Amino acid sequence: MILNKIILVTATIMLTISPMRADEITLNADQPESYVVQEGDTLWDISSRFLAEPWRWPEIWEANPQVADPHLIYPGDVISLSYVDGAPVLTVDRDGNTVRHKRSRSGRTVKLSPEIRSSEHAEAIPTIPIDVIEQFLVRPLVVTENEMDDWPYIVSNYDNHLIAANGNKVYVRGLSSYSSGQRFSVYRKGAAYQSGTKGNQRTLGYEALHVADAIVERTGDPATAVIIDSTREVLEGDRLAAQSTNDINTDFIPRAPSNSISGSVISVIDGVSEIGQYQVIVLDVGKSDGIEIGNVVGVFQSGEVIADRVNVKGEWRHRDSSKGAFDGEAVKDYMGRKTVAGDQLQMPEEYAAVVMVFRTFGNISYALVMEAIAPVHLNDMVRNL
Repeated sequence: MILNKIILVTATIMLTISPMRADEITLNADQPESYVVQEGDTLWDISSRFLAEPWRWPEIWEANPQVADPHLIYPGDVISLSYVDGAPVLTVDRDGNTVRHKRSRSGRTVKLSPEIRSSEHAEAIPTIPIDVIEQFLVRPLVVTENEMDDWPYIVSNYDNHLIAANGNKVYVRGLSSYSSGQRFSVYRKGAAYQSGTKGNQRTLGYEALHVADAIVERTGDPATAVIIDSTREVLEGDRLAAQSTNDINTDFIPRAPSNSISGSVISVIDGVSEIGQYQVIVLDVGKSDGIEIGNVVGVFQSGEVIADRVNVKGEWRHRDSSKGAFDGEAVKDYMGRKTVAGDQLQMPEEYAAVVMVFRTFGNISYALVMEAIAPVHLNDMVRNL
């Protein structure tokens, strides 16, 4: 259902090109003349073959009103990069017909290809690898400090053990208003999401750890439910939330934020120490900061603070171990020569990765690492590219 929704949204987006921005597009030096779409591809992957900044493909990809679902790309389609009035344009060759059009100086759309008829195809490729983030699209992951206190909770299980797993029955209080057969997700309150430096941190919310799913077998107080799809052991006190049937915003067409974004990486799902491509990270910016689903931002790492050990007069500057940090006083180096304590210099920050936001909350958002040229770490800075 989620994947179908993603395909539907992608199919109906009608993007326009900005000539000024298109002129600034940087193409890959080794771009192919064309590429045949394969199963397992994503629009991002395909665009990275042609563009140095693949998230900018919507700027050179125009929808042809003569073709149904022009933004749906299928295995077997041929993608090429051509030029119209000197500007790069991505084109699709489907069944021997090229899908493209240009925009005249007056802004009027002029069709370049003959009218073609859309045909039924296999499942269209997604914008990004949906299987990596699908679990994060259907479950609430950020809660306030006391938000879970009033949720239904597991009071015991059938065997009176402290833990339960797949297939086990559990007894739940607070489900009297629900009917049998209804599905719930089981959560446990996790660590706080905090932003800021040590000693000056503020809590933005709490992680709601997904433990399992459950189906109500019998109503009452307590009600009986059966654990399914557990990812962790289910404990007494774990909370239940009804699974939402509302459509989730899956507009994953990448674009720059509409305003200036300044934040940092505050957590990584699954707690790995070094973060790479296709891992989910948590940012301390959200809806209140103007972040939207589909926004693409860069991750930057602060440079180290080092000592300038070379005097402007050519003398070696040397840290006096008895003094600790440099303090500007004259000290003696390891050879006994008189010198001057070195300056502390902040090395330039370095670009590490590009991420795309796929879910937003008030002060927090979840993003997928799309490209990483260096491992991403907690507290790395996040801002506009």
